[in-house]
Amino acid sequence: MISPDTFERYAALRVPRYTSYPTAPHFSPAVDQIAYRSWLRQLPRDESVSLYLHIPFCREMCWYCGCHTTVTRRKSPVSRFAAILMKEINLLAAAVGRKLKVGHLHWGGGSPTLLSPDDVALIRGALKDRFVLDPLAENAVEIDPRTLTPELASAFAHAGVNRASLGVQSFDRHVQEAINRVQPFETVATAMRMLRERGIPRINFDLIYGLPFQSVQSCLETVELALRLQPDRFSVFGYAHVPSFKPHQRKIDESALPDPAERHEQAKAIASALMVRGYRQIGLDHFALPGDSLAVAADKGTLHRNFQGYTSDTCRTLLGFGASAIGRLPNGFVQNATRIPDYERRVAAGQLATVRGYELTSDDRRRASIIEQLMCDYRADISGIDVPLEQLEAEGLIRRRGEMVEVVEDARPLVRAVAAAFDAKLPTSAVSHVTAV
Repeated sequence: MISPDTFERYAALRVPRYTSYPTAPHFSPAVDQIAYRSWLRQLPRDESVSLYLHIPFCREMCWYCGCHTTVTRRKSPVSRFAAILMKEINLLAAAVGRKLKVGHLHWGGGSPTLLSPDDVALIRGALKDRFVLDPLAENAVEIDPRTLTPELASAFAHAGVNRASLGVQSFDRHVQEAINRVQPFETVATAMRMLRERGIPRINFDLIYGLPFQSVQSCLETVELALRLQPDRFSVFGYAHVPSFKPHQRKIDESALPDPAERHEQAKAIASALMVRGYRQIGLDHFALPGDSLAVAADKGTLHRNFQGYTSDTCRTLLGFGASAIGRLPNGFVQNATRIPDYERRVAAGQLATVRGYELTSDDRRRASIIEQLMCDYRADISGIDVPLEQLEAEGLIRRRGEMVEVVEDARPLVRAVAAAFDAKLPTSAVSHVTAV
């Protein structure tokens, strides 16, 4: 049993979310578009890939947001970006030299709901021309319920979207005002109805704990309202307050933020309320109904973790499109220019937009495998990596049997702190990460 003092000390540690290893702060300009072209040419002919489309626009800024996005109320910048995105799709496909099979597609942001129906249709057409799209593959989109229209819901359905993730965060009006995201329950319910009426069957909700003025009670009230709509899956994230990295977060009243102990109580309350209603906890922060693909992957031992969080996607290659998009290939990681004008200028000039990345070593791959195993399964075979684990074991966070390490049940909320023991880059990182809980 972990002592309360020990739990609190590890919960306060600032560590990465480990959606990749090494994490993005360690990318460098040494990997550029020339390296990316070389890596693309090395992809096996029968490689099945995932695609990520980053739409970096929102109608207004949510003050909790940690994403790369730009606020606009005009349609023209978004449509111009969509046209450049299609050109990037063509450039990358030409660099590969053949049509790759697509095993997973994700429209992310920002807010893909700022695209027009015509933009969606044109992007889908470019993908269909350049890739082999499996109609049974997961095709997911992130939805801002406040900007979804019936016409856009129809466009996504015609584009083959079969899963939608709705940003809910909290239904507490006081909390919504404190984070600049006022979104009544009826707005979310209407968006759900639009999607389901158009044949988009699988729905996810994103919730956040640790927001200003949140309490255990308000978290539970949000869960009860959300359950009325019966989504298939929940993602439940802790708010990451990093105002030095995201200046708009300075608009949040820090004195209204819950402390680490309160954050943990909120996370526990949400998890308990969801599991009582039949949802399975998947990894650290996802919850799914038993028949959901994420639950099935967890049962089969095929759960993975990438930049979208926990996933059933088994493709080892992820190709990212759009400003700031990150890709993952067998050789390493690549990232596009973050600033939209820079991204658009490079693609308009006929270049891939890659400006930085990271080439993996054999040691990186081994550590990445261990970290992913811990994050997904709470246990890992650590053979080949020698790290000091005596303190974690003595304080009751892990149990070790030979080369197998398992995070004990009481310590599972601290799994990122355990994973950090295998992060060779963390001691030299100058980045301020988020608290472990």
